[in-house]
Amino acid sequence: MGALFLVIVLFGITLPLLQVMKARLKWFQMGMIKSLYWYHILFALIYYIYVQSSASDSVAYYYRAQSGYENWMEAYGTGTPFIDFVAWPFVNYLGFSYEMMMMLFAWMGYWGFVFFYITFKENIRFHHSLKGIALISLIVFLPNMHYWTASLGKGSIIFLGLGMTMYGLSRLKSRKIALLIGLLIVYHVRPHVFFLMGMGILAGLVTAREKVPLYQKLIVFAGVGVAVFFLYDDVMAFANLDSENLFESFDQLSSHRSVELAKAGSGIDISGYPLPLKLFTFWFRPLFIDAPGPIGIIVSFENLFYLWLAGKVFSGSFIGFMGKSQALVKTSAVVFLATSVALSGTLSNLGIIIRQKSMVMYFFLFIILCYMDYKKSILVNRKKKLPEKKQLPVVTREALLN
Repeated sequence: MGALFLVIVLFGITLPLLQVMKARLKWFQMGMIKSLYWYHILFALIYYIYVQSSASDSVAYYYRAQSGYENWMEAYGTGTPFIDFVAWPFVNYLGFSYEMMMMLFAWMGYWGFVFFYITFKENIRFHHSLKGIALISLIVFLPNMHYWTASLGKGSIIFLGLGMTMYGLSRLKSRKIALLIGLLIVYHVRPHVFFLMGMGILAGLVTAREKVPLYQKLIVFAGVGVAVFFLYDDVMAFANLDSENLFESFDQLSSHRSVELAKAGSGIDISGYPLPLKLFTFWFRPLFIDAPGPIGIIVSFENLFYLWLAGKVFSGSFIGFMGKSQALVKTSAVVFLATSVALSGTLSNLGIIIRQKSMVMYFFLFIILCYMDYKKSILVNRKKKLPEKKQLPVVTREALLN
């Protein structure tokens, strides 16, 4: 009952915030985004039902927050402790039950979708569809993305952080606070992803073609650069890597984790795979024949959709597009590729791969949609440049005789 009451209260909090966005963004689809809220809550319920008969980290997070610390600040830290830190005041001061905490974190995940939706809409000029369904609408309703961002844990809150970061970068002039909060969330949940996000932002700013005021570039460049410099050793330690022998220690960690994870259910030993095959496994598997259970079947349909979109990359104009693309596309490319390489080398359990790749697939989808936009803009410009056909005068028989 507490969880049901909280869902209604959170919806009441959400509505005025969406109204503000609608007032600022005329294209904002209020009805769809409200439906997205209830769709996401449905997946929170599905996740809750599923974990009643299987182990879940969400239970451990709740009980650690409830009785694992003497005070709030004792829980503070990066990675797993940060989830305990966020949950602690709600559990101990407000008396939230496990079910209420599940709904609260699901709400955080929902806002990640809202921020990504706005980012997509602000940067995609043309309408793109599949079988009459708008691709942006289809993307924000992908089931696997909702399943792993609708529970008490890292998935929901880091998705919120990544969404806020992209939202801030999309309109840097007026959204610096959103960018800062998003990066802080990402750092506290997964410091290594923050490090890669910082590298992506720096790469985007250095190669940006759009007219961003120099002082804004310098502020973000300096802020991210200083943060990456001072947090580098902490990030490496968090990821169990040696900062002085980065590549060697990463290779050792990759081999060890691949073997260990392959021992688990739905394990596949990819330690001997070449890098392209590791990446393919991370991005596009399972594909029906190796699907681990009912969830794997659903994810296989989603992966088929990813494959269809990835096929659009094999075009002679993609390289040219990346060279001319905006900073946000280049940032997305660096984050997507770097995170994919890092995770594909350390994960070999399909269940874990399905969960972890939810962090990066929206960056891939953003790049592909921007590329489709680029190709469509070329076609539109060509049509505009074509000279209008001059209509020849009608010559009558009488005119010829005269």
